[in-house]
Amino acid sequence: KSLPMQIQSSKIISFVVIISFFLHPLMLNPLSAQEESSEYAQNQSESETDEEFDGEEFDDGFEEEFESAEEEIFDPLSGYNSVMTEFNDGFYIYVIDPVARGYEWVMPDLAQRGVKNFFHNLLFPIRFVNNALQLKPINAGEELFRFVLNSTVGIFGLWDPAKEWFGLEAHEEDFGQTLGYYGVGGGFHIVLPFLGPSNLRDMFSLYPDMQMDPVYYVENRPYNLPKKEGEYLGMSRQAVQQTNLLILKTVNQESLRIGQYENLKKDAIELYPFLRDVYEQNRAKLIEE
Repeated sequence: KSLPMQIQSSKIISFVVIISFFLHPLMLNPLSAQEESSEYAQNQSESETDEEFDGEEFDDGFEEEFESAEEEIFDPLSGYNSVMTEFNDGFYIYVIDPVARGYEWVMPDLAQRGVKNFFHNLLFPIRFVNNALQLKPINAGEELFRFVLNSTVGIFGLWDPAKEWFGLEAHEEDFGQTLGYYGVGGGFHIVLPFLGPSNLRDMFSLYPDMQMDPVYYVENRPYNLPKKEGEYLGMSRQAVQQTNLLILKTVNQESLRIGQYENLKKDAIELYPFLRDVYEQNRAKLIEE
């Protein structure tokens, strides 16, 4: 009897051990899951706290930057500038753009680019002098080489072999950039009729640049215009010729960038502040370079 009882008891013990072995992971999993859950919640709360802290820092930094940007803007002529911006915008939309589109439809692309190159080549004195004034001898030398090559091989600048053969790009500089190079500030912003955004420094810089523009030195040839002096709305022959050249230059230039102005202003909430900021930032970048 004792032997069967021992065998039976040993079977029961073995069964309990096997069951407990299989149940042991199930008994531990809830505890480990709870521990992991608490750790995850703690880490999550810490990360959320960090994110909230970082977000507050970002908001504070953004607000400080925005406030400082607002403080830097000195715009005493904002009322006038807004009105003039609307005037220039309407003049471009209803006059310049339709004329440029008609011109672009009539003129072949090769002729348009030839006219653009011709007028750009004429502006060599402005680029050369201002590069020299900014102590950029290499750029000034390249401008001189470009002018000689384009004026001869390029047939008075209608073609740009300096760029196509030697990869020499023009170094665009004006007197406003030269003044900025020597630390002259832009002053308050001002919108010029027909010319668009500018500032006090760049506005006064137009005069020396005009003195170096060959367009303003058109000779008063009697065979260019048949009428006598003073019969063109009180304008001299030279003034009429200058005006004609400027109109041709402007219309041809705009015909090569139709749609760019619309793309520029399409995201603007308010047109004047947007164009003002674009202009000032671009001028600051050009002077810095």
